[in-house]
Amino acid sequence: MTIESWIPIFNNPNILNIAIASIIHCQSEKGLEIYAYCIMPSHIHMVCRATKESLLSYIIRDFKKFTSKKITKYLNDNADTRNLHILAVFSSQRNKKKSDQNYSVWQEGFQPIELTSNYFIDQKINYIHANPVTAGFVKRPQDYKLSSARNYAEMESLIEVVVSHGRWTTY
Repeated sequence: MTIESWIPIFNNPNILNIAIASIIHCQSEKGLEIYAYCIMPSHIHMVCRATKESLLSYIIRDFKKFTSKKITKYLNDNADTRNLHILAVFSSQRNKKKSDQNYSVWQEGFQPIELTSNYFIDQKINYIHANPVTAGFVKRPQDYKLSSARNYAEMESLIEVVVSHGRWTTY
């Protein structure tokens, strides 16, 4: 899931906390099961699925709608020069989509990929965990605090995940 114009809003701890709290809410209340995640400054990667009757697309839709409202409220309530610029970008993106919302925080849709084999799942988890290393933020995946690489390394993490280590089952 990517922020409009790739604006690095998750560098702001308050906005980051909105996203984390919403992810945790989706886990506890909507049946979101996460196997891997990485929150980068402008986007979020996940290997996940829906475990309740909701479809994953509905959970992601609700997550994006809720966080959009909370993020734009935060930006409006803390309207300094940077936040006003971000709101202007979000407003211009909304205008391109002819949306009934005042702002468009997230790019439309998300890019779900069906993971069909243990090898493919592990490949995607490794890609997600390598993202902050590739970006030059850290030397080792587990050193990035906003990643499930910490869960896999049995370190303290911000979001709980199902640690698979290549063992996948279907329901």
